[in-house]
Amino acid sequence: MDYIRYYLPSLLSPQISGSEPIMSGNESFCTRFTFVAFSSLAELQPVLFLVFLIIYLFTVGGNLIIICLICVTPSLHTPMYFFLVNLSFLEMCYITSVVPQMLVHLLVDTKTITLGGCAAQMYIFAILGLTECCLLAAMAYDRFVAICYPLHYTLLMGPQVCLKLAAASWTTGVVVESVQITWIFTLPFCGTGKIQHFFCDIMPVVKLACVDTSHNEIVMFAVSVLFIMSPCFLILCSYGRIFASILRIPSAAGRRKAFSTCSSHILVVSLFYGTALFTYLQPKTAHTPETDKATALMYTVVTPALNPLIYTLRNKEVKEAFQRLTQRNALRQMA
Repeated sequence: MDYIRYYLPSLLSPQISGSEPIMSGNESFCTRFTFVAFSSLAELQPVLFLVFLIIYLFTVGGNLIIICLICVTPSLHTPMYFFLVNLSFLEMCYITSVVPQMLVHLLVDTKTITLGGCAAQMYIFAILGLTECCLLAAMAYDRFVAICYPLHYTLLMGPQVCLKLAAASWTTGVVVESVQITWIFTLPFCGTGKIQHFFCDIMPVVKLACVDTSHNEIVMFAVSVLFIMSPCFLILCSYGRIFASILRIPSAAGRRKAFSTCSSHILVVSLFYGTALFTYLQPKTAHTPETDKATALMYTVVTPALNPLIYTLRNKEVKEAFQRLTQRNALRQMA
């Protein structure tokens, strides 16, 4: 989503034609980048380090607990929780691709990264971001089948179908984003190499390119819309059908039970796409380094930290499985 925010304004603004490097005589090509996101907050950096470290440990620990809990609880071996294991693993990798490096940079004066390190970080972050879009769509389809076609659920969402949906999500993320990021790092980068950000996000890095990228941006924008907004459209269609089916349930208790099975997923989708759409729908004049960094912190740090809370506090089956597991462990210690 963040790179749609970059491509759209650039397509609507005049570009310099040609593909020769746009450099002044005293500029050289960059082989290292410097992050300057927190340079004005020198006194607060130890506090920020502690806050982000706690959030990171909580996120990784929470998602690990969810994965282990689902693996050791036979009653949770269902398609919904299969996708939740994939999502939890993805969220751990997602936050790990950004936060550990940010923590190191909060403790040191030289906040640099090599060109290869920047490319690796962007590959991982972008692949996981698009994979999450597809996984959320697969989870919405699972809820759609469960509520709209309950008698055919086990047939339509068998193990092979779940594996294919998960594999398609990961394959789409890897293939599409590998092409996009590979193109970005064929560009020459010049100037000071200072990135107004705390990690190698697409928009700040592309801004450092010293060639005209207007022709490529048209194709990249179309690909971004296709592979990011299509899952969002599928999610909206699925929930449109789900809500219509729920409203046809005669009893209030039945409606509450049906809605409770997808409420956690709705919250996660709202957080993920809400942050992205807020970023995307802002007018170009509203974009500043400060607002961009604040929004990036939301979808790289805060949102992954909230997901374990949502799937434990709002999910009755997960809470009951966790309580049973802790009670068994307590009984074993007493015996």
